[in-house]
Amino acid sequence: MSDIKVASRYAKALLELSVEKNQLEEVNRDVNQLLEIAAQNREIVLLLNSPIVNSDKKHNVLKALFEKTGNPITLSFFDIITRKNRSNNLISTAKEFKRQYNQHMGIQVAEVTTTLPLTEELKKSFVEIVKEISGLEKVELIEKIDQSLIGGFVLKVNDRLLDDSLSGKLRNLRLKFAQRYFVKMY
Repeated sequence: MSDIKVASRYAKALLELSVEKNQLEEVNRDVNQLLEIAAQNREIVLLLNSPIVNSDKKHNVLKALFEKTGNPITLSFFDIITRKNRSNNLISTAKEFKRQYNQHMGIQVAEVTTTLPLTEELKKSFVEIVKEISGLEKVELIEKIDQSLIGGFVLKVNDRLLDDSLSGKLRNLRLKFAQRYFVKMY
């Protein structure tokens, strides 16, 4: 079975169980914490994906990270994943859980990339644009700063990309010139 299907099924099971037990926010907090740890520490990802490291060691590492703050549902989930030798799917399952959680809660995640940090007024404007595009009332705006944009912004909502950056306009202009439209004059 593909990793995407496995991650999707495990994430759905975890989401449904946490909703049923009325502990969705706590489980979501644990999943976010796992994703933050994975983003900051490459060794954890390598450990979870390693076929050489046995499942007991993987379980002990996860238990050490989450036993004080983790929800019992999350801890049981980690235990099942490691016992079934599916720890290589844990990060992709966490990402899929986050996607399904946002869908369940009606949250639209959007990513805006600019050259400078956004002011509160600009944040509100971007949130309104995302609300209009998605039709959802709750918006989570992820800000990124990229100096290579030169100016303007890039807004990504699901599979839509609004590129109003100077570098994007220059790239489009370069493509148009590359097509070499010539007019013959007699």
